[in-house]
Amino acid sequence: ASAVANGHALAPQRIMIDMSCIHHSRSVVVKDDRVRFEREGYDVFMPCLIESGELPVSLGHPLVDAYLEFVAGRSRVNTLWAVAYDLKVFFEVVAKDVVEVEAADVFAFVGEQRGGAERRVVRLVDGEAGLALSTIRRRLSSVSGLYAYLVIRGDVEANPVPRGLPTRRGNDPTPRVTPLVRAPRKLPKILEPEEVNRLWEGVHTARDRAMIDAMVLGGLRRCEVLGLGLGDLDAGAHRVFVAEGKGGHQRYVPIADRFFVNVGVYLDGERPNDCGSDRVFVVGKGPNRGQPLSANGLDDILRKARGRAGLDHGSCHELRHTCLTRLREAGMALEAIQAQAGHRSIESTRIYLHLGDGWLADEYAKVADALAAQTQPAGETTQKRPR
Repeated sequence: ASAVANGHALAPQRIMIDMSCIHHSRSVVVKDDRVRFEREGYDVFMPCLIESGELPVSLGHPLVDAYLEFVAGRSRVNTLWAVAYDLKVFFEVVAKDVVEVEAADVFAFVGEQRGGAERRVVRLVDGEAGLALSTIRRRLSSVSGLYAYLVIRGDVEANPVPRGLPTRRGNDPTPRVTPLVRAPRKLPKILEPEEVNRLWEGVHTARDRAMIDAMVLGGLRRCEVLGLGLGDLDAGAHRVFVAEGKGGHQRYVPIADRFFVNVGVYLDGERPNDCGSDRVFVVGKGPNRGQPLSANGLDDILRKARGRAGLDHGSCHELRHTCLTRLREAGMALEAIQAQAGHRSIESTRIYLHLGDGWLADEYAKVADALAAQTQPAGETTQKRPR
């Protein structure tokens, strides 16, 4: 297999094969510029990630690549890569050509992703086998999107991914549809104030402290922190401009003064003067000095800081959740939190009502005495709750 050298595009006849995808095969062959494998006498599509100059990523099948080209035209590159990888995993498991996939293959895929019969993979988070249900649901969404596209084009007759399972409740004759994969909505983890202080003290540079502040004081996503440009900072108005938010949406985000103080220290004494990038946060030393800091680089900084602070959690997303939760606890309106977070739907923001313990306790306290009075047994008295 050929590798991509120095970021140059591959020639049309050269490919990059992900070796993890050939464990099913007996022999690998190339036909019509497509990677396939022979298994039990059949010629079956073998999905492999391929890089070319025309499309950021390809799987080597004309129907799948046409869909990826469609996705590339309407989504960001991160979404394109995620969809491509989901499709790669799916076709590895089903081991069928695109037009031969049936609903039974989809059900088998779900079972395999949940650990299969052997269930050798166990998640450390909750002790369950296989992948998280949210991951499986996302992969099914990618597969369903592919076949919805192919149905409209006329390449296949029907989408093999069921929209759900039909069910009925009691005597209600109206059929209902339950999701094929139910992923329970879990409350995200947040950090206590003392844990945030320990994490903040666990980093050694003003750059790293500023990035933590951007997430824990401003609620920015990891990609939004790394995407900040020098022209996006507005210290006078105490806000930053997020030019590339999730889904490509833009917004202004206010952040406390401490963030701008640390950014100022970083720009004055830490950021390389000969930096060729306009990104705020860049690599400070080493062979990539002056280049924009990567997501892996930021994750590594936090991992080391958690180790120094003795914390077992504190990811970028948990810092964001911590910020939005504290804003709600402090009394910030839900609509304002939605704007701060960059949520397109208010439903995504409602989870912070549950994370903010004080809000629920205060609302319950308003009606607790009346509720207790309605259900009070005869002969017993109820003391009023302290407020």
